[in-house]
Amino acid sequence: MLTSKNLIRHELIGLKIKVLESTNKSQIEMSGEVVDETEKTLLIKTKKGNKRVEKKNSTFMFKLGDKQIKVSGSRIAMKPENRVKIKVKKW
Repeated sequence: MLTSKNLIRHELIGLKIKVLESTNKSQIEMSGEVVDETEKTLLIKTKKGNKRVEKKNSTFMFKLGDKQIKVSGSRIAMKPENRVKIKVKKW
């Protein structure tokens, strides 16, 4: 079950997302749904089309039901298949 405590170990595709911080200023406040993920990027479906955002230099807000979880992109900047295997203490 996807919860705020295990979000960084779960599949991100399909989740609602908002970019809070980014080194690319044009991506700040971008929001939509994650449609694809690579080792270094997330592909977000926005009202203006699909946009690719670098994970490492960004901070994201994921929406899980009525909760919003802030995640540093450096915490998820790895291959999705490897991220689900990591052990997470407290983040």
